[in-house]
Amino acid sequence: MARRPCTFTRRDITRALRGAKAAGIEVQRVEIDKAGKIVLVTSSHCTRTTADELDLELAAFEARHGQG
Repeated sequence: MARRPCTFTRRDITRALRGAKAAGIEVQRVEIDKAGKIVLVTSSHCTRTTADELDLELAAFEARHGQG
């Protein structure tokens, strides 16, 4: 029986993992099905998003300048 051509590349996985890391998402494992669909399984705890960081920065600014 002949082998089927690979439906994903190492580069595809690397891009997915780097994108998750850049977004601040902690990846626990990677699942790939026969069709080549890549699923990143993340940790159960919630990570801070950029919006959360901006809210914290705004609160600190307002506290320093007496507007909060």
